[in-house]
Amino acid sequence: MTTLPDRPASDLQFDTAVPNAPAGLSLQSSSGVTCAQCHNTLTEEYYDVNSVSVCDRCRVAIEQIAAPLTAWGPFVRAAIFGVGAAIAGAILYYGVIAITNLEIGIVAIAIGYMVGYAIRRATGSRGGRRLQILAIVLTYWSVGLAYTPVAFKQLADAEQTRTSQEVTTESEDGLTGGQLVIGLAIVAALTLVLPVMVIFGSLPGGLISAVIIGVGMRQAWRMTAAPTLVVSGPYRIGASSTPAASS
Repeated sequence: MTTLPDRPASDLQFDTAVPNAPAGLSLQSSSGVTCAQCHNTLTEEYYDVNSVSVCDRCRVAIEQIAAPLTAWGPFVRAAIFGVGAAIAGAILYYGVIAITNLEIGIVAIAIGYMVGYAIRRATGSRGGRRLQILAIVLTYWSVGLAYTPVAFKQLADAEQTRTSQEVTTESEDGLTGGQLVIGLAIVAALTLVLPVMVIFGSLPGGLISAVIIGVGMRQAWRMTAAPTLVVSGPYRIGASSTPAASS
């Protein structure tokens, strides 16, 4: 992939569609048009990318960056970064619950942003449907992970109450490898069902939490979408706004 000099492609803000107008004409002078990406002076023709004037070389590079991500290497990197952000978000969410003794669902929106930002950083602001699915799954999983310590505490309290008057003489042996795997699988499954259990277990107030969790997932989905480009041209320097015929 061509590396763009000086200015990152994200500065062009091509994640939002704009009218297909040759805004770059305003940059014309007697000496030509300046490419907004590489800052070279163009004397023959230029392209308009989301109302920004660029040269043909930068246009090609921007289109490559904006194309949906399909390679598995960057996807794995995005998954690693996303999992890290999801765990950090779960710690933040649980910290809020532990300190305030309240389930402040709006933290889920922050988790969605954290996951989306981490994935974009890992992929160089690339996007695509696979990254969007990864982002919403990790956002949902992060919320469930935050609820897990609370659920285990409630289970421990219930077990302690049940056995408070019982004397146990069983020896406590260490967990075997198989038991550990089974235990981790149970915990993983628990993190996936806990958000649903919390929502339905606290109805009708749980509907608010459901909406906020959905907003957090939508935030992650939008942040990892493939950027939208509006490209027109080429335009001749010093000519009218009619695009020049492509060779």
